[in-house]
Amino acid sequence: MKDDILIEVEHLSKKFCKDLKASLWYGFKDLFAAVLGNKNERILRDKEFWAVKDISFKVKRGECLGLIGHNGAGKSTLLKMLNGLITPDMGVIKIKGKVGALIELGAGFNGILSGRENIYNNGAVLGFTKKEIDSKVEAIIDFAEIREFIDMPVQHYSSGMKVRLGFAVAAQMEPDVLIIDEVLAVGDLGFILKCFKRIDLILPNTAIIFVSHSMPMVSRICNQIILMEHGVSVFQGEDVAKAIDMYYNSFLTNESSDVVFTDNSIELVSASFDDVKHENGMYIINWGDTIKVNCVIKNLNLKTTPYISFAIYDKEQRGVAEGFPNGQSFEAIETNNEVHFSFIFKNLYLSKGVYNITFSASEDYSRNIYYKVHKAITFQVESEREIWTSFLIDSELISRN
Repeated sequence: MKDDILIEVEHLSKKFCKDLKASLWYGFKDLFAAVLGNKNERILRDKEFWAVKDISFKVKRGECLGLIGHNGAGKSTLLKMLNGLITPDMGVIKIKGKVGALIELGAGFNGILSGRENIYNNGAVLGFTKKEIDSKVEAIIDFAEIREFIDMPVQHYSSGMKVRLGFAVAAQMEPDVLIIDEVLAVGDLGFILKCFKRIDLILPNTAIIFVSHSMPMVSRICNQIILMEHGVSVFQGEDVAKAIDMYYNSFLTNESSDVVFTDNSIELVSASFDDVKHENGMYIINWGDTIKVNCVIKNLNLKTTPYISFAIYDKEQRGVAEGFPNGQSFEAIETNNEVHFSFIFKNLYLSKGVYNITFSASEDYSRNIYYKVHKAITFQVESEREIWTSFLIDSELISRN
C-alpha cells in the first residue's frame, strides 16, 4: 500500500569512545551489565561522545528522506544502524520488507568471487530466491555496463565498476527499502543520470534514504530531509530547500580574495558594491536588484586600459553567470596610476544564497588575460523563496483559459 510506513525510527542514539583501551574496558563492563540486566545507556562516560543522539523519523513507501550535514555529523553511523551493521545504544528501528543498501564502496562484495557470483550472493542476502535472481541477472549486468568483466574477480574492479554493480544489484532487485550513502559520487555523469532515472522508476514502490554532499542530487529526489550536526538533528521536515540553505550557510567564512593569475602588469586595489548594506564580510542585496559595481586597479606597465569582465560563482563554486560590460574603450593610461571603473549589473535574479565574483582584466574580450582574482566580491541574495537552483526567473501568469 502507498501509505505503508516502511522505516520507523524512534529516539535512535549511538555513542562511541575516543580511546581504544577505554572503549574495550567499557565494552567489557557493558557486556557484564547486560548479563545482569543493568544498563546505563544514557550516561556518557569519560572520553565518550554521542555520534548520533535522539533521532526519530518515518519514511513511507514512495518517499525519499535526505540526510545531509558536514563530515562527522553522524549520517553514516545512522545508516549503519539502519542496516544492522552496528547496534544502537538507545532507540527503536522498525523496517518492513527487503532492504538494499549502498553504504560503502564495495561493501557486501566478496573480492575473490566474480561479479556474477556476487550478484547471486547479494540477492540472497536481500532475501531473493535463486529463481528470482535468475530472472534479474541479465538486467543487472546490462544496467551495470560491465558485461565483459562480469566473470572477473571483483577485487580487480575499479571503484566505478564496483559502484555500477552495487547500484545495479540494489536497484534492479527492487527492494522495499533502499539506502544510498554518497557512493554515486564515484560514478561518471552518464551513469549517475541513469541511476536517477532508475530511482524515479522504483521510488513509487520503495522507501529511500539518501545521503549526499551534492545538494542538487538531494533536491532532485528527496521530499523530506534531516540536517545533522554533531549527531543531532538541527532541522527536519519537508522544506528541503530551507535545509539546503542552512547547510550552505554553515560553510560561510570571511575568506580573502584569491589571485589565481597575474602577469604583473596590473593589480586590483579594490572592488565593491555601491550603496549596498555590508555585513560580516559580504554585501546583502535583494532578489532582482540592479547594482553598481566600483573597481580600482593600479596600472604597473600597461599602455592602455584593460578589458574588464566578471564571473559569478554559486555556493558550490559552479559558474552561474558571466558579465562582459558594454561600452569599454582602450584609452591610454600612465604607469603606476590608479584607474577607476564603474559598472552596472542589471536585475540580478539570482536565487537566495551566497555568491562570489571573479574579476578578470585582459587585452580584449576573452583574450590575453593580464590578471584574475577569485572572490573579489562576496555577496548574499535575500529572498522569501527558498530554492536550490541558482536562478529564480521573474515570471507571472498573464492568462488562463
